[in-house]
Amino acid sequence: MSANRILSGMRPTGSLHLGHYHGVIKNWVELQHSHECFFMVADWHALTTNFDDVSIIGKSIDEMVIDWLASGVDPEKSTVFVQSKVPQHAELHLALSMVTPLSWLERVPTYKDQMEKLSHKDLTTYGFLGYPLLQAADILVYKAGLVPVGEDQVPHIELTREVARRFNHMFGREPNFEELARAAVKKIGKAGKDFDRLRTAYLQDGDAGALEKAREILAASQNLGAADRERLHGWLENKGKTILPECEAKLTAASKMPGLDGQKMSKSYGNTITMREAPETVSKKIRGMPTDPARVRRTDPGTPSLCPVWQLHEVYSDGETKEWVKAGCTSAGIGCLDCKQPVIDAVVREQQPMFERAEKYLANPKLVAEILADGNARAEKVARETMNDVRAAMGLGY
Repeated sequence: MSANRILSGMRPTGSLHLGHYHGVIKNWVELQHSHECFFMVADWHALTTNFDDVSIIGKSIDEMVIDWLASGVDPEKSTVFVQSKVPQHAELHLALSMVTPLSWLERVPTYKDQMEKLSHKDLTTYGFLGYPLLQAADILVYKAGLVPVGEDQVPHIELTREVARRFNHMFGREPNFEELARAAVKKIGKAGKDFDRLRTAYLQDGDAGALEKAREILAASQNLGAADRERLHGWLENKGKTILPECEAKLTAASKMPGLDGQKMSKSYGNTITMREAPETVSKKIRGMPTDPARVRRTDPGTPSLCPVWQLHEVYSDGETKEWVKAGCTSAGIGCLDCKQPVIDAVVREQQPMFERAEKYLANPKLVAEILADGNARAEKVARETMNDVRAAMGLGY
């Protein structure tokens, strides 16, 4: 496992909006400077709910990737790829489906929630039931240590951990596992005796501190290959070889980006500003936003907290501007259009660099194709190594 490796993705189902930017992509741009990042166009996932209209998927991929690049995602620092172009995702999903209990999928909280929210669609398919398992395969095929998610997605990460744990328990014991583990300890050198002592302290006394110190010895050892390192991680906790390491959820701040009507920004609510919206359209949309119903006339005082525009000020305005809005609104010293102008200016200012970065990709679409081809190849190289281990463990290594 690479503890510093991150896997995240988005479904290509239409134009991205500022909710996507503030909720997900802005975080990606920061993470790519400190982590090994894999950013995935999740087109298989798009089919779980959009199989009845597949035309939108192909049309959305390039536009979505351009939005990522326009936001500052750097293909030199991150691996940007298309899920379906790396066949190991589907293969690991199939392999995991052989050993994952049906009840585990049925109890995922978002399953019933999405069934209710999307009741107008036919979601009585295995693809929809199994999408958390496909998500698990996406993560495990890269042995990602961290997955950025909001709180609502934490159950999916826990399922991924349970699936990995079950797989390792079932297939991680090689016939000569103990012999190979003891041979690997000798490769550590002088620290091998400390490792043995710490392992005993953990297994006999449950000493969590000993477990951490033993892990530190493994991390510091320069003489271990990847297979021996994984073997010793499993042996340390009296498990088998760790074929699919358990990931951790990296909780991200919930997006505070409200829509034009004060609800969460969402395509289904029709209240979005797209990431590369023309400035005149941004102005028209924000100027047309509803405000505090109490302000019928220009001279009526209002309450900022009851106005959807105030929520945008919370995202975009500095303290001085917000104080100006509060004072002007509650005293009827400013009109609603006056209040909206700083938000319009801030959104247009935020989007300007996105237009500039997007320009070269719009002018030369081949650049996007080259970035994805390179990313697909880099992703498949990592995924292929994982699947070699999985096939061997499941008796398919012939």
